[in-house]
Amino acid sequence: MNITARISQAPMSGYQWLIVALCTFMNCLDGFDVMAVAFTGPSVTEAFGLSGSQFGLLVSVGLIGMAIGSMLLAPFADLIGRRPLILISLTLGTIGMFGAAMAPTATVMGAFRLVTGIGVGGILASTNVIASEFSNAKNRGLAIGVFTAGYGIGATVASLVAKAAVGGDWRIVFYAGGFGTLLALVVIALILPESVAFLERKRPSGALARINRTLARMRLEAVTDTDLDHAAASRMETQRAGSGWLKQRLPPTVLLWLVFITIMFGFYFVNSWTPTLLVEEGLSESAAVTAGMAISIGGTVGSVLYGVVARIRTPRVVLIGFSLLSAAMMIVFIVSTSTLWLGFGIGVVVGALINGCIAGAYTVGPPLYPAHVRSVGMGWALGMGRIGAILSPTIAGMLNDAGASATQLYTGAAVVVAVCALVLVGLRPYDPESSHAAKEALAA
Repeated sequence: MNITARISQAPMSGYQWLIVALCTFMNCLDGFDVMAVAFTGPSVTEAFGLSGSQFGLLVSVGLIGMAIGSMLLAPFADLIGRRPLILISLTLGTIGMFGAAMAPTATVMGAFRLVTGIGVGGILASTNVIASEFSNAKNRGLAIGVFTAGYGIGATVASLVAKAAVGGDWRIVFYAGGFGTLLALVVIALILPESVAFLERKRPSGALARINRTLARMRLEAVTDTDLDHAAASRMETQRAGSGWLKQRLPPTVLLWLVFITIMFGFYFVNSWTPTLLVEEGLSESAAVTAGMAISIGGTVGSVLYGVVARIRTPRVVLIGFSLLSAAMMIVFIVSTSTLWLGFGIGVVVGALINGCIAGAYTVGPPLYPAHVRSVGMGWALGMGRIGAILSPTIAGMLNDAGASATQLYTGAAVVVAVCALVLVGLRPYDPESSHAAKEALAA
């Protein structure tokens, strides 16, 4: 039995949950980064004299960087290791955040937003895989839910910093993000181990000692070079047997891309445009940030809620429910914000549901691929999902300039999220956890 299979079957140790926590901490950076732009949107727009389209482009350039990081940096994780790529990505994120804080013009700020995005994209592609690889089968959905909750935590912190900075210098928010990313760089360099799955597959110098050191912390038995040789031989046979995976997996791959695109379209619209739209609707900047904060607070629990429910029902079915409820509650939210306390409460629900959708996409995707191409499949799914993330703020900016109201924009985004449910219905024949064979195997 290879090491990955042993980890999947063994109970989760405290050390493994620590690794999930570290990945969650790094996912906080994504939430802080995106919401730093959203919450400072009115101030940045005023400082640089930006139109709605120009602000939308400033948001999108960071998301373009994330797509580049997810699709182009992620493959290097299979060459140099997950840990080195994360350290490189954190360095890029630190430079980008401090650069944006000191930017004298919108153009310079956009350039540093691109650098930050590339770093965040590289972090997300690697941490998602590490959280999955260090989790057992029983708790993998919950672990991914906890990991995804990091976005909401980071977004909430960004909202608190932005709220404190209202009426002051908006650059404080980006300085805070820079220091947070620098802290993550130091902590990860000191604590995070290399993925044992990577060490088992690549076997660099000293791999056996590093694997056994990590296994000991996980309270698992040590392995020998012979064990690694046997696992490598078995892996080669599996890869030869599954050499036609690309042709076989093309339909579910396209459907998975559509799932990520539609979910991220709605997710980044809600998280990047809400404060700015509410200010335009007549709310004060402080009240708009409060409403945005409600969405962030909901996000901290929504992904964990998805993980808990997914232990009871098939993850794909749970995601269908979350996407339909998200679409409905987005519309309810935007028509209720005139009553601040009601809008705040519904905003928490919207944040919980839309963040749960992200956790669902992370959970539904990996089982669609053979183990030896799972990282590539998910890396490209994340990258393609950024198309929705990029289009969302850009299209919203163009429609905003054309006179579309906040209610119209929210309704349009809700329709896109609802489309995700239809795509997931089409994914059913390819979902191993929904197949008759999988149910029989589980029963056995």
